[in-house]
Amino acid sequence: MAGFAVNRAGAGAADHAAFDALLARRARNSRDGVVRVDYAGWKASAADRAALKAYVASLSRLAPLTLTRPEQFAFWANLYNAVTIDVVLDAYPVRSIRDIRSGLSAGPWKRKVASVGGVELSLDDMEHNILRKGWSDPRVHYAVNCASYSCPNLPLRAWRGASLGPALDAAARAYVNSARGVTFEGDVLVVSSIYDWYAPDFGGTDTRVIAHLARYANEPLKTRLQTATRIGRHTYDWSLNAVPRG
Repeated sequence: MAGFAVNRAGAGAADHAAFDALLARRARNSRDGVVRVDYAGWKASAADRAALKAYVASLSRLAPLTLTRPEQFAFWANLYNAVTIDVVLDAYPVRSIRDIRSGLSAGPWKRKVASVGGVELSLDDMEHNILRKGWSDPRVHYAVNCASYSCPNLPLRAWRGASLGPALDAAARAYVNSARGVTFEGDVLVVSSIYDWYAPDFGGTDTRVIAHLARYANEPLKTRLQTATRIGRHTYDWSLNAVPRG
C-alpha cells in the first residue's frame, strides 16, 4: 500500500510475545475443531484489554518495510488478528462481527481502526491492499481471522517470519480438512464461501480451486477431490467464534 516510507529510527523486529500470552489465556481449541475466544472473560479483564491495546500500539510504532518479507507478512497478519479481536471486544456482546457496522456496511472492515507509519488503516486495507496484493499467496486467507465460526482458525500463537511457510501450510491443511472448509453431501462438493468470494486467489475456476483443496487434503478427502469436477455449493456461518457462555 502506498504511503509507507522506510523510517530507520523506527526499525526493529516485531515482538509478538505479548500476543502469545494473551492467546494462551483467552483462546482455546474446542471439540468441534474451532478455536474459540473467551471474549466475555477478556472484556472483563482490564489488564488483558490494556495488554491487547498496548500490543497493537507497539506494532503501530514499527516500520514494516525494515523487516524481512516473512516478518512483514507476520506483522500484518498479527496486526489484523489483534485489531479484529479488539474491535469485537469493544462491541461485545454481539452474536456476529457483522453486527458491528461501519457506516451503512455490515461489519467493521471498512472503518479505520489502526495506524502504521502515520497511515490510517482499515481491516480491508490490511487484508486486501497489503497482504493479498503484496504477497499474491492464497494462504493469506488461512492467516487472518474474521472472528467467525466458518473462518479459518485464529492461531493459538502469533505468526513468526522464521516459521511462516510451514505454519501457513499447517493452517491450510487444518481448514481444508475441516467440514467448515470442505465436505461432501452425497456426491455434492460443498466448500467455504471463501473459495467463492476470493476465487481468483485460488485459481479462478472450480477446477483450480479443487486442485488447491486437494493439495492440502488428507485421505480419503484427497481422492474424492481428485475425481471432483465442480463445486456444488458454498456455505458460511458468521456466528461469533466465542466460547459458549454458561
